[in-house]
Amino acid sequence: MAEEKKPKKEHKIVSASTGEAVKPGSRPSGAKPGAGGVAAQQIAASTTGLRVGSIILWVAALVSEFLAIKAILAPADDPFIPSIPPLYAGIAFLVLDLICVIIGSLLWKKANHIHPASEKNKLTFWLWNNMGVIVCAIAFIPFVIILLKDEKADKKTKMIGTIVAVVALLIGGFASYDYNPYSQEEQQQILAMEEATSQVYWTTGGKVFHIYEDCQHLNRSEELMLGTTQEAEAAGKERLCKTCFNRHEKELAEGGTEALPPAVNE
Repeated sequence: MAEEKKPKKEHKIVSASTGEAVKPGSRPSGAKPGAGGVAAQQIAASTTGLRVGSIILWVAALVSEFLAIKAILAPADDPFIPSIPPLYAGIAFLVLDLICVIIGSLLWKKANHIHPASEKNKLTFWLWNNMGVIVCAIAFIPFVIILLKDEKADKKTKMIGTIVAVVALLIGGFASYDYNPYSQEEQQQILAMEEATSQVYWTTGGKVFHIYEDCQHLNRSEELMLGTTQEAEAAGKERLCKTCFNRHEKELAEGGTEALPPAVNE
């Protein structure tokens, strides 16, 4: 006996502009064809603030590393070091180092998803998307090397200091790595797609929006917001769902013409 096909998930769809329930397939109030063009200008807008914030935090991380080295290896009467046991002071600066690295990396990754690098130069693309990991390595590896090579430090200090620094390095590295890098070319394709659809769906959680109401990632959501890409970005959504993107590309390849999602055909 053939397996019975599951019925399509029924969503309550709410217009982002009016807050009122709307029917699937209707265009949100105020939306116009070509809204994606405005979104393109917004995405290409400066991310200077995010990147400057990242750099300031990363510099603070390197300063914290320097102070951690001084706390453990410098004379006890150093005016820049707190009057607590050297090892504890060093660990405190390493924790501050880690906090600055992680927050700086999160800001940098957010900037990359708003204004990504081109994938044409593979090396530059990799470096741009892994800048946080590189800074994390610089913020902890020199500390470990200097501590282990110092002949004055006792074995206990070397062991505890090295363990703390390595653990911080691993935590910072995993937090700084971009597991879903985003390229300028992919962004341009997505913007072209959004130009054609001019309306998208999203949920209160997550960082992506969708062009298909029946996207598999929306199966558990009871209520969806419907609006323009600008409204989705204002709600904290950074990019288009990759599943929707791949599905759209597949439909284009199979149909040979631009196949818009059923929910946005008029």
